[in-house]
Amino acid sequence: MPAVKQTYETDVVPKLVDKFGYKNRMQVPKLKKIVLNMGLGEAIHNIKILDSAVAELKQIAGQQPVITRAKKSIAAFKLRAGMPIGCMVTLRRDRMWDFYNKLVNVALPRVRDFRGISGKAFDGRGNYSLGIKEQIIFPEIDYDKIDKIKGLNITIVTSAQTDEEGKELLKLMGMPFRN
Repeated sequence: MPAVKQTYETDVVPKLVDKFGYKNRMQVPKLKKIVLNMGLGEAIHNIKILDSAVAELKQIAGQQPVITRAKKSIAAFKLRAGMPIGCMVTLRRDRMWDFYNKLVNVALPRVRDFRGISGKAFDGRGNYSLGIKEQIIFPEIDYDKIDKIKGLNITIVTSAQTDEEGKELLKLMGMPFRN
């Protein structure tokens, strides 16, 4: 069992029960999945960039990403439905816990001028999304082999019912919020 999950079971759950007064242990919010997404608009003109993005996302996540395709055609962007425009990977169970640990304790502190992440990026149902401007903050990425700096969206899906519960869960699990 990953150390972060152990911490969740022993420390976070009792604190959440005290704060929100859950009557049943199954009501306590927990992490369901973490989705990593790399949207690459340049893939329309240069399909090779997608291959490097897939390789980098595979290194970061430790699992094979899926190539995402355009749903609609948009003439202004020279985009047709079905064209590959990005890649994503969904992490669950132990891989999710390992990635969360790596994100909070290794990757985020490596961001330049890091003062914490915004606490306002919740969606109303307790799920949190954050964007990372450069994929090189992850230790698996070899800086010399990078052809282009790409962004990355990370969505942390929780079983919390409200943003307040979701934020408290992530805060107790070590997420460095600004305020």
